[in-house]
Amino acid sequence: MARKFLYFVAIIIVLVLVALIALRIWSNEIAQVALVPTSDFVEQEPMADNAYQDPALWYSRPGIGVNDPARWQPAVAQVEENEQGRPEVTGSEPVTPDEDVADYAVFFIHPTSYLSRENWNAPIGDEEAERIARIYVRGMASPFNAAQEIWAPRYRQATMGSFLTDAPEGQQAIDAAYADVRDAFEFFLATVDADMPIVLAGHSQGSLHLLRLLREEVSGAPVADRLVAAYVIGWPISVEHDLPALGFDACATPAQTGCVISWSSYAEPADPSDVIETYRDSEGFDGEMRGDSMILCTNPLRGTFGGSAPASANLGTLVPEDSMETGELVPGAVPARCDDRGLLLIGDPPELGSYVLPGNNYHVYDIPLFWANTKADVARRVNALASGSADADNASATN
Repeated sequence: MARKFLYFVAIIIVLVLVALIALRIWSNEIAQVALVPTSDFVEQEPMADNAYQDPALWYSRPGIGVNDPARWQPAVAQVEENEQGRPEVTGSEPVTPDEDVADYAVFFIHPTSYLSRENWNAPIGDEEAERIARIYVRGMASPFNAAQEIWAPRYRQATMGSFLTDAPEGQQAIDAAYADVRDAFEFFLATVDADMPIVLAGHSQGSLHLLRLLREEVSGAPVADRLVAAYVIGWPISVEHDLPALGFDACATPAQTGCVISWSSYAEPADPSDVIETYRDSEGFDGEMRGDSMILCTNPLRGTFGGSAPASANLGTLVPEDSMETGELVPGAVPARCDDRGLLLIGDPPELGSYVLPGNNYHVYDIPLFWANTKADVARRVNALASGSADADNASATN
């Protein structure tokens, strides 16, 4: 009986190893089969005029109150050394109240939360996609919760499979999603005070749409003068082929404003080969291939273009519970170093949950890894713009 059981265990182990090897070799093909719709693209009807007047089309906006996910505030973990000299969480305490921060408004675009193959674009009201989107808004937009106003729209996002295919339907779905984002952004601009500083932020698919907003709606427009910064996280931006066409510089100094911030997080050893290959073969905003050009990497622990910082500079990583619906801030959890390619390396793989992607890609955790530093970064830039002290920093950054 024991021998039969051991044979059974051995067979299971072999099957798991074979599955892991197959996933490693054919991961892209498996993802395409699992996630890319096989149906025809269905043209999305434009939103009705002023559709975004409806509060139901926003995850976050003024007036939602305690149910606004972006207004969530995590507790701060108390960390002490155990008998082995290793850091150990021993309790938690409320987060320190915000220091004085000038008024500002945030427009946040959430990442992909729709994984279905049934449609190329998520229907408004899809329960699972919207449940996940609220979790993303809670974890990724909450670092901006010192803002007077936070706006995060629902939109008919492109399904995950749209980014895994070269079929024209993929780009059509992305374009349709952007049309909703643009409509929401227009309502946001028409609603907030005309002289209020604004912060634009997004992650992954949200960052892709944000880049298009910057090019088509913000660059050269009066609103550009009110831009604190654009936090374009989790989407590769070519320093050579994208930034000049955007019309905005990279944020080079901690108090610079009107600039772009971006990073993509990997633990070590990092294997970004799939992402790098896709990036290399893509066309930049200037019409040239991105090739081996450097990816924009802002060090979130320093607020600068490139560089490195130790874990001691990390004011708080948002470590989520398994459900991702809550978590607490752990200071000093991870370092940050921009490498020669423009990837952000965070040292040994931290234990954050089960959503780490192959190659030690911490894409899902890009913002939570540096939650408290992101909050401090935006406050510093907002106050610099409000006080006029950003002018000197902006001048030094361009010299």
